[in-house]
Amino acid sequence: MNVAFVNPFLSAILNILSTMAKLDAKPGKPRVKDNELACGDVTGIIGMASDQTKGTLAITFTEPVILEITRRMIEDEVSEIDDTVTDMVGEITNMVTGGAKKVLSEEGYSFDMAIPSVISGKDHIVCHKSRAPVIIVPFHTDAGDFFIEICFEQ
Repeated sequence: MNVAFVNPFLSAILNILSTMAKLDAKPGKPRVKDNELACGDVTGIIGMASDQTKGTLAITFTEPVILEITRRMIEDEVSEIDDTVTDMVGEITNMVTGGAKKVLSEEGYSFDMAIPSVISGKDHIVCHKSRAPVIIVPFHTDAGDFFIEICFEQ
């Protein structure tokens, strides 16, 4: 997969978390994911399509990190993954995709975006519909870990 497709998503999540949640995240080493098992407890996934390519973005949060992000963004305590938290995951997924879409449009890609879906629960499955490899990038914060999965056909 072209790194030009990966970097806009990574930049968008870092920007959103630092500005809206006042949370710093450090990306780890990207790798090709070899299974469909989620690395976290709640996942937002969204499809994107253009004339040139199609694919999906998934953001998977461990429970401690998404509870902290939600607490910081709504300025209220949350103690479990509930409707408020899953709504937050959908919003974050949408904002990250929108941010990446803007950058990619400047590169000549005009994407249509689907509505994000949110999946939660221990050991849930994240299924990318593309046959392309899934690139997963781990992130670490003081509150915990989360993961971005990017899968685009080229």
